[in-house]
Amino acid sequence: MTKTIPAYQRIKNAILDNIHSGKWQAGNAISTEMALAEEFGVSRMTVNRALKELSEERVLERRQGSGTFVAQQQFNHTFVEVRNIAQDLKSANRDYEAQVVSKRAVTAAMLDDELRRKFGIDEKSVPANTSAQKDASDEAVLYEVKIIHFADGQPIQFEERWVDAKKVPKFIDQDFSVVNTSDYLIAKSPLESGSYTIRALAAPDEIAEFLQIAPQSPTLVLRRQTYSAGQVVTFVKMWHAGDRYQFSGEL
Repeated sequence: MTKTIPAYQRIKNAILDNIHSGKWQAGNAISTEMALAEEFGVSRMTVNRALKELSEERVLERRQGSGTFVAQQQFNHTFVEVRNIAQDLKSANRDYEAQVVSKRAVTAAMLDDELRRKFGIDEKSVPANTSAQKDASDEAVLYEVKIIHFADGQPIQFEERWVDAKKVPKFIDQDFSVVNTSDYLIAKSPLESGSYTIRALAAPDEIAEFLQIAPQSPTLVLRRQTYSAGQVVTFVKMWHAGDRYQFSGEL
């Protein structure tokens, strides 16, 4: 069964939707606490909690005596250093190519538990008669792309990416053999924070086939989620052939 969303979270979601849709832009005053309390049928205390959390997340700015405003985001570029494999390879004078394996719209009913948690999507019951469902693109909550990245004709990275369909509605229409996914996301929804892990894993059969390595060969897997306006915009898994790739940097 679908879990009930707390009232303060519904208010936060509605405010974020207005910001992402462009209805409320940076610097605009949002509805007053009293107006929001009446709209959602809740107490001003509940509204205050929602506004307080969004202010702490630097989505809103509360000015005493003036009201609450959409915060002026102080980034023209991402705060997060997102490595772009296309640029990295070209700067190393290596030939780069991207091959799109698949891309599709994903409905809530198609999500696994990990993606539900990452994007904060409540479980929805799957209709009994799946043939009567609408086209997936009409009910999409996420977009999914799978891409093989090549260096000098050899596969070096396999990318599995999921993107919030509401926040970046034109994502699925892009030709990712030409447009880099990270570049497009940064341009459309600047990334303010993120987190990642890197693990060594044995390659499953499908991944091994894409990377043209033997099954169970060692791979380095980078898993990263990035945020804009306090919500996850994208989650990506990047699989690298262990004998062809290394991570390095300076301290």
